[in-house]
Amino acid sequence: MTQVKILPEILSNQIAAGEVVERPASVVKELLENSIDANATSITVEIKRGGKTLIRVSDNGTGLSRDDALLSIERYATSKIATTQDLFSISTMGFRGEALPSIASVSKFTMVTRTQNDPAATRIDISGGKVVNVSDAGAPVGTMVEVKNLFFNTPARKKFLKTDNTEISHISDLVTGAALGNPHIRFRLMSNNRLQKSFSGTDDSFQRTVSVLGNQTASKLAKIHYMDDDIKIFGFAAYPTITRSSSARIYLFVNNRLIYDRGLVSAIFQGYRGRIMKGRFPLAVLFIRIGFDQVDVNVHPAKREIRFFNHQQVYQAVSRAIEQGLITAQEDVTSYSRIQPQTLVNEEKKIESDETAFQTKSFDPPLKVEQSIIHWADTNREKTVLDREPVEVALHREVEPQLEEPPILDEPSGLDEPSGLDAPRVIGQVMGTYIVAESQSGMLLIDQHAAHERIVFEALKERHRQMGIVSQDLVVPETIELTHKETNALMEMIDDLADLGLCIEPFGDTTYIIKSIPDLLSDKQIQSLIIDIMYSFTG
Repeated sequence: MTQVKILPEILSNQIAAGEVVERPASVVKELLENSIDANATSITVEIKRGGKTLIRVSDNGTGLSRDDALLSIERYATSKIATTQDLFSISTMGFRGEALPSIASVSKFTMVTRTQNDPAATRIDISGGKVVNVSDAGAPVGTMVEVKNLFFNTPARKKFLKTDNTEISHISDLVTGAALGNPHIRFRLMSNNRLQKSFSGTDDSFQRTVSVLGNQTASKLAKIHYMDDDIKIFGFAAYPTITRSSSARIYLFVNNRLIYDRGLVSAIFQGYRGRIMKGRFPLAVLFIRIGFDQVDVNVHPAKREIRFFNHQQVYQAVSRAIEQGLITAQEDVTSYSRIQPQTLVNEEKKIESDETAFQTKSFDPPLKVEQSIIHWADTNREKTVLDREPVEVALHREVEPQLEEPPILDEPSGLDEPSGLDAPRVIGQVMGTYIVAESQSGMLLIDQHAAHERIVFEALKERHRQMGIVSQDLVVPETIELTHKETNALMEMIDDLADLGLCIEPFGDTTYIIKSIPDLLSDKQIQSLIIDIMYSFTG
């Protein structure tokens, strides 16, 4: 008796679903791609309980005829490819013909679709892979797919789903990615009957990028434009003054498909070489256009990973594109270094008090480099406001203090000043980021950002120890937009932040308002600080 058997079709689809449908976000991804391929200009995603009980994706695309609708739920039925050659030159988001039957096999599935030429829509109801109803229905042109009770018949898969908030955050990220890659399409995300995200269909790439990366990046984005005979690269990369602690804000699109590729991320870092600190990640939205036959998207069931046939050429092009874009942006030195003319004027008014505070800090003993910076500022008083930019930055970024013992700089600054040598002499500033000093041992480069973070941290600890909470209310509260993942992290620590004088309150969905901040941080970029805190907890 033979032991080899042909699996039933429903079981085959459930096995396929294990690869294609990992979680609710996987369903949303496949349905969004179908809507984009159908030339939709408006797509609405509705979910309940993180997509566990309901996922509904509606579009105004071309729709399907009755016969095509019935064929679409058959495994390996697709309108995207027809020959072997097509498989190696894919221009659509979907192409395998596995998504709909796989989704339908592990849920209670309904599809309503209508073309422009059909007087009525076609409705198909499927439960656990079995067709239970096919009928006419009234509906506008386009397609609506409804997925209820995902994994109801595969409890082993269902128990691995995460919390509702976690699943919502994955879906939100997917919708955001689709919106970035398709600024001509209107996207809306509803969760538990509440609007979570909305992207207008009249946006251009820059507006869509700002809406995703945050309004604070609007004036700090370098335009990327590169072209050779085989590759076109365009998009936006944030100035080196705006970074994050993870790569979550790097969006990569190849022929409008959102992908993740370690080689491309590494190439972006090469473009930023020498401009950002170790452990920090830039923000970027990058589009790569390349011949469809030069890239293989049939690498992984999720279609998130791809393979370039000439990857070195692509990586080098990306690195050059980023570098050229940043060099062009750097020509506007004032904006690029984050020091605005008006800021310098305001800082001029505060220079005396700042110098006094800087010299009378309670750190014992002060660093030789710190003393040198103050002396350097004193000897440059006659310079104009704009000429004094290095002085302003040196004073306000401050060099990292030693709390005890000897003149050896702490590790975060990356400097080591041997005892017995003369104090370093500050001779200038580079790119608004590094203080250049010299001593008998050679040249010193002091990272102002790292030094500033440490001295503020130590000052906060000391002030909190001596005086408790010292904060000030903002005249105009600042708003901050977070992702769902960041929101979850914030809610867990919002009370602890309040104890430190940082009062943050919900302002609807993933928007929050900053009402008061620690007095010591009154002139700092508080939004960036909060976002970094969130990333340190969310990864």
